[in-house]
Amino acid sequence: MSDDATIPSPAPFLIDAGGDAGTDPRAFASGASELEAAGYDGIFAAETKHDPFVSLTAAAMRTERVSLMTGIAVAFARNPMTVAETANDLQLVSGGRFVLGLGSQIRPHIERRFSMPWSAPAARMREFVAAVRAIWSAWETGEKLAFEGEHYRHTLMTPFFSPGPNPFGPPPVWIAAVGERMTETAGAVADGVLAHTFTTERYLREVTRPALERGAASAGRDAATLGVSVPAFVAVGETDEELARAIQATRAQIAFYGSTPDYLPVLALHGWEGVHEKLYAASRRGEWAQMGALVDDEMLAAFAAVGSPAEVAAQLRERFTGLVTRLSFSASYPIRPEVQAALLAALRSTPRA
Repeated sequence: MSDDATIPSPAPFLIDAGGDAGTDPRAFASGASELEAAGYDGIFAAETKHDPFVSLTAAAMRTERVSLMTGIAVAFARNPMTVAETANDLQLVSGGRFVLGLGSQIRPHIERRFSMPWSAPAARMREFVAAVRAIWSAWETGEKLAFEGEHYRHTLMTPFFSPGPNPFGPPPVWIAAVGERMTETAGAVADGVLAHTFTTERYLREVTRPALERGAASAGRDAATLGVSVPAFVAVGETDEELARAIQATRAQIAFYGSTPDYLPVLALHGWEGVHEKLYAASRRGEWAQMGALVDDEMLAAFAAVGSPAEVAAQLRERFTGLVTRLSFSASYPIRPEVQAALLAALRSTPRA
């Protein structure tokens, strides 16, 4: 056997696929069965144009093995009771494969799109998760529901409204976080943290992981038991033309996120505050098409794995092995199924020593 032959091996992290956020639940379910057959470990449904719980319910009926995660459902657009009920039912329907991924969204969306109150997002998220778990516990044990917090109060649960114990147990709860405070909250009360696409290996190592560990320690928990998921930017192609299009689209997406003040801490860690100022100013002028040119090769390489499927797989392994437990591919351009299959296969193989 030649030195460059490969042997099958498990990837160093679970590999998830994000269903198309714009796909209606019927098509999402069909796509989920295809993704399961392709060998993915899990499937995300985001809350953008459709309700992720509906899409995942449809997907649960068409799949048998993959985990199904909301990535994310907007917590503050709902209340703990409605989320507890829906998540409990999805855990039943999926046979114990559901993962509840929650995010806070940003203030304008909560107040102006959902017409819901906004306050202290990290503290409120901590209480939200605690309330959901208290409701599940009341159903499991039959004990009185007596959750009283600053933001939520749940003190009524009669037998008529209790579904009783879930045979598959309660689903895991993950929290989406970028800043340190929300990441600490995830460490204190959640089963894992959902990192944002706009992150780098350095930010994960120097900011996300320490914050997760601080949060876990504050609650007497072991951070090593908590999951970390990252949707990694990939600019992948098998021809020069295909790769060039992928790189251009990825630069544009990095620029879009980089223009947002909420994500400045990621750039600041690398000393790129000046780039943020230029991107923000360009976005205010509506110069979206030109912003990608401000993302140079160094910044592109920090945020994205770039190259052929084999090269991208090698970069993802080098960056994230031992750092994350779940990984998905983030691309703002269409990736041909053949290229995506090659990338997945490359991640599941390792060079023979």
